Amino acid sequence: ARLVESGGGSVQAGGSLRLSCATSGFTFSIYHMSWHRQSPGKERELVATINSSGRTEYNVDSVKGRFIISRDDKKDTVYLQMNDLKPEDAGVYYCKADWPSIDWGQGTQVTVSS
Repeated sequence: ARLVESGGGSVQAGGSLRLSCATSGFTFSIYHMSWHRQSPGKERELVATINSSGRTEYNVDSVKGRFIISRDDKKDTVYLQMNDLKPEDAGVYYCKADWPSIDWGQGTQVTVSS
């Protein structure tokens, strides 16, 4: 199994980014997927989840209304649309499949300047 995140970058506050997580090696469509982030000096935190039916949950109050998690089962890919980015959104973003044996990807860096 493999997870490859992409789409990170440097943006100014108020900008947008769309993160992608391309997966392979497992039956993507049956797994719940999630996005996590790790900011400097902080522990990795769960940001959003999407189940196999497309139901979404956002675990961080500050991203509600700004971030959208989605999935494309034909492409075995999960996305995180991030709008109105704030400096506190900066960090390394990781996707994860809801199965312990499927390891983390390498992450994608998001930098937000004020």
